[in-house]
Amino acid sequence: ASRCRTARRGRDVLFDIDWQGTQQLRDMDTSRADLVTVFILPPSTRDLEKRLLTRAQDPKEVVAQRMAKAADEMSHWIEYDYVIVNNDVATSVEAVEHILAAERLKRARQTGLIGFVRELMAPDG
Repeated sequence: ASRCRTARRGRDVLFDIDWQGTQQLRDMDTSRADLVTVFILPPSTRDLEKRLLTRAQDPKEVVAQRMAKAADEMSHWIEYDYVIVNNDVATSVEAVEHILAAERLKRARQTGLIGFVRELMAPDG
């Protein structure tokens, strides 16, 4: 409910979730017009494992389990609107910002545009 209220206020809501969570959002969002999905891929499986190990949040056994599931997880990339290969965090963040900017400019998302254009096209506009 809070997600919907926030979206109605014209704010972007960013979720960091796996593909199952994305499916749940799709199932909950009846309009789906405001849902934009971005899949983040690692540059390689070697880089993914290295990143998981160097952030030191999970024990090696958990990292090994995650790596065993990685191919299955990555196979869902095709279900997303956008895909970013995360070679560099700053570049990837910038790409997400560009996606958000472009999505905000879609005709359907620009409230009041019809009235504005009608007024603009009026003989005395």
